[in-house]
Amino acid sequence: MPQQELTPRQTVAELDRYIVGQAKAKRAVAIAMRNRYRRERLVGEIRDEIIPKNILMIGPTGVGKTEIARRLATLTGAPFVKVEATKYTEVGYVGRDVESMIRDLVEAAVQMVTEERRAEVSEAADAAAVERVIDLLYPETRAPGPQAPANPFAATLGSIFGGQYQPMTPQQQNATATLPEEARSLRNQARTDVLRGFYDVRLVDIEVEEPAQLPIGMVGGMDPSMSGGADMGEMLSNILPKRRSAKRVTVAEARRVFAQEEAGKLIDRDAVKREALRRAGENGIIFIDEIDKVAGREGSRGPDVSREGVQRDILPIVEGSTVTTKYGTIKTDHILFIAAGAFHMSKPSDMIPELQGRFPIRVELDSLSVEDFKTILTQPKNALTEQYRQLLGVEGLTLEFTPDGIEQIAVFAMRVNEQSENIGARRLHTVLERLLESVSYAAPEDGGAVRIDAAYVRERLADIVENANLSTYIL
Repeated sequence: MPQQELTPRQTVAELDRYIVGQAKAKRAVAIAMRNRYRRERLVGEIRDEIIPKNILMIGPTGVGKTEIARRLATLTGAPFVKVEATKYTEVGYVGRDVESMIRDLVEAAVQMVTEERRAEVSEAADAAAVERVIDLLYPETRAPGPQAPANPFAATLGSIFGGQYQPMTPQQQNATATLPEEARSLRNQARTDVLRGFYDVRLVDIEVEEPAQLPIGMVGGMDPSMSGGADMGEMLSNILPKRRSAKRVTVAEARRVFAQEEAGKLIDRDAVKREALRRAGENGIIFIDEIDKVAGREGSRGPDVSREGVQRDILPIVEGSTVTTKYGTIKTDHILFIAAGAFHMSKPSDMIPELQGRFPIRVELDSLSVEDFKTILTQPKNALTEQYRQLLGVEGLTLEFTPDGIEQIAVFAMRVNEQSENIGARRLHTVLERLLESVSYAAPEDGGAVRIDAAYVRERLADIVENANLSTYIL
């Protein structure tokens, strides 16, 4: 959706289609995204001075913290990554360093921009792929092209590492005008047949380019997530000769492979990197989950000793720093950070003061009620009951949920959450799976129609829900 049309009220309305309740959290993220749009319209020094107001979400599991951030990124088309604070260790410990979250964000941005560029050149790439298919089917009509000069350095490396060097042939120019009239007519007819799928099931032999295999031990000891190891591997893969393997595939599959290769040739990789770095730095969203697990008090012993160190390593990333990635350097000043945690064993004030100050907006998400469960089961665009209707409908089974059946499912899910660990809306998944287990098992053979009312729900779940021990292990 265009940013100018995505007002805070419109953003909340779109999030309401998928997430039930949590109005305060939705308003907070909607305002944060609108402030980005406002900042982009500014000019001068003030534009660089305005930094995003990061958000701290506090609430139990299963109430929609992650889903709000994920749907927001999808809605705005922003690069997005979800990370868990517990996976990081402070400098000096073995494990992932906090800068890897920025590299993951840039990687996501590169993938996003690459897919957009592929979509832009898809028609030209498919047209070139069709011509290559015709070259396979009717090689006698192929236009003569100049041979590429051999690369002696790559050929030498190929002989050293046991690879067979084959010079890359240049993309054929549109030389149909130089072909005889009979060959042009044959290619035109073949092009029409390929486009309408006449040759789709015919088998052809093609050569597929594979990335160069680096010799074992050549870059040993390098962490692929680190920028240095990635840069070295990319540099060597560009120097080493490309390997091509022969495969027998259908014409339809060959056309798909050729289209991918041709799209890769049409995309400007340098432009993709520049745009990805810009988009990640200006529009990126990083969701840091489980932030409460590293919010320990000082003086702890054992494995918790590095909790404060992780917070201190996260601090410069959130404050604004420059991180080196294999695509270039990126500033984190304008990345929006959304942290979340249950904080049932700790509280936000247990975080170091400097990090607390970098999350000025704090929203508390409410625990879900029976009414919320009923809404989750029926109202959202991806409602669970609708998912099960569609899934079992594939087997020819018609599934009907009555209002009293929906209410009974919500009541049972709420009761199990109260008796055991409160996992929020995720409890509905376990309850529904148990409820529809026999129906799903027999659906391919029986088909027909099943009516899920209150009596049906009580018959299959009452014993489990009433027995606290059983519900703990089964639901």
